[in-house]
Amino acid sequence: MGIVAGLDSAPDFTRIVVCDTDTGAVLRQGYAPHPVDGDRPADVDPQAWLLSLGEAAGGGLLEGVQAIGVSAQQNAVVPLDAQGGTVRPAMVGGDKRAQVAAADLIDALGGREAWAQAVGCVPQAAQPVTKLRWLAKNEPDAALRTAILMQAHDWLVWQLLGRPVRRTTDRGGASGTGYWSAATGNYRSDLVELALGHQAMLPEVIGPADAAGTTPEGLLISAGTGETMSAAFGLGIGLGDAVVSLGASGSVMAVHPEALVDSTGMITSLADATGMHLPVVTTLNAVRTLRGTAELLGLPDLESLSELAMKSTPGAHGLVLLPYLEGERTPNLPHTAGSLAGLRRESMKAEHLARAAFEGMLCGLADALDVLRGRGVEVRRIFLLGAAAELSAVQAAAPMLFGAQVVVPQPADYAAIGAARQAAWALGVSQGTLDPRNPPVWQGATGQVLEPGDELAVGQAVRQQFVSVREQTHPGAFRP
Repeated sequence: MGIVAGLDSAPDFTRIVVCDTDTGAVLRQGYAPHPVDGDRPADVDPQAWLLSLGEAAGGGLLEGVQAIGVSAQQNAVVPLDAQGGTVRPAMVGGDKRAQVAAADLIDALGGREAWAQAVGCVPQAAQPVTKLRWLAKNEPDAALRTAILMQAHDWLVWQLLGRPVRRTTDRGGASGTGYWSAATGNYRSDLVELALGHQAMLPEVIGPADAAGTTPEGLLISAGTGETMSAAFGLGIGLGDAVVSLGASGSVMAVHPEALVDSTGMITSLADATGMHLPVVTTLNAVRTLRGTAELLGLPDLESLSELAMKSTPGAHGLVLLPYLEGERTPNLPHTAGSLAGLRRESMKAEHLARAAFEGMLCGLADALDVLRGRGVEVRRIFLLGAAAELSAVQAAAPMLFGAQVVVPQPADYAAIGAARQAAWALGVSQGTLDPRNPPVWQGATGQVLEPGDELAVGQAVRQQFVSVREQTHPGAFRP
């Protein structure tokens, strides 16, 4: 068939990969940082994304490419006026300034369960719907001038196509807005009005294999999607697979055939890039638990903490760390703190505290996995992402605590690869060589495979130790 490109506009940079349409082999790649001042500002001129895109594509990188897919950071709202001009810079990132707006919205619709039923998620500070509420309250003139709403990948696709009258998005991107339901496949424009104060034009949601359009030069542009969905597509995950992502906070997501409505708000019901669903459960504390423990013990880095933890044994001699250092979302304990239990004279050694930090982090993520398993989501294999996945203490404990095969994929630009795979799908459908129901079969992620093996029973005992302490400390807080 030829070659396609995948473009990932992340919070800090643009990455482009050029892939063979048949195999997915990466042939060329480009990179450029976004030209923005400061460390991840909350407001960004979207032109910065175009500038880094142009730089990343320099040197003839896209020569011979027949189609482009676009992946971009999620939760970035681009408010436009009636002529398509930006009303203000895009609102990006976690955006803690919108926390009050999230609480306002939850109350305005009648509580967490009302939101879960409406759109499959409860408003968080980062979400577009919450940012619209903040805009209406804090910049009413800008809110009043906002006539069109787009997200980062929608806006980039629209720019690549020359700003046509038709504006599009995909199910994956739409499902994270807080005003589109993955369960019904429809927008809730009343929630836009609730947040912004008036209606606004929203992009048309097109299918996973549909093309958004063709550039004047004849380059096909696929639907595009959010970074999470694109990375899952690039990894090649399917039914029975979950992805555990280790950042400062953590997330667990899995492929499921139907949308999950969760009245507690622990599950965010996203759509994926294939027509399936991608329920996500988030923890506020993952690698920040390890970093805090390393600092407490006077260690220079996480590698040193891992080496120290490996001198202990599973169960950390009875030490249990509940890693709720920033409060917690899973379980919902926003105002709590972390705690350390099981202190005895023989357990008061640095290596046992180091081990307890790794086990506490992973047991917190195992709790998140149990939320999905408790709703009928099958998990046979877990992809473990993030730099901390390479640590020996993580790899030793994760399979036994998660109770499943763990794959640590080789480092790659999975979001960009997923965007390229989507481009190949749309191109194949347009040429009549691929079925719109079945994406192209690419190799998917390769990596280290870790099995729980004989240590599964040991892992269950460590989990039970953690659960007992959690229930004693926060009785009834966790109901998967």
